[in-house]
Amino acid sequence: MILRNNDIHDDVFDDIRPATDADVARVKAVTDAAYYHYIERIGLVPAPMEADHAANVAAGLVFVTGEPVVGVLVLVPEVGHLFLDSIAVHPDAKGSGLGKRLLYYVEEHARRLGLAEVRLYTNAKMWENRRMYPRYGYEVVERRVEGPYDRFHYRKVLSSPSSSAAQASDH
Repeated sequence: MILRNNDIHDDVFDDIRPATDADVARVKAVTDAAYYHYIERIGLVPAPMEADHAANVAAGLVFVTGEPVVGVLVLVPEVGHLFLDSIAVHPDAKGSGLGKRLLYYVEEHARRLGLAEVRLYTNAKMWENRRMYPRYGYEVVERRVEGPYDRFHYRKVLSSPSSSAAQASDH
């Protein structure tokens, strides 16, 4: 679904829903497909590929879109912020605007939880992500090595509640 200016409406995120047990296999498949190409570049399996998807779904942390599922979010509410643990778009949906819409959904979800900030990190060798997040208002907080992972940590302080839905519909 590509969003345009004339698509502005309150239900722009209606197709994004909490994952169920029936979605676990597809959550893993989408995550693996989205992150697989990074293995050679970073020299290890990206953390989202090793996540316990069933436990995350059971805990209510996973949101999906598509039939079959083509987009996956893992969102962890923390004190004072929402942590975007993983965002995955199946390669078949690349270029459709789904990743952008999922990022805007993260912001709306944080607001609904009463949280005014979103945080995330990405591997230092995932250059595409490091170029993309600043375009959506994320600022680098720090670079930190955690075990085998060299990560850039980002944050975004959120604006008014209605701006993300409008932005998602504007693009």
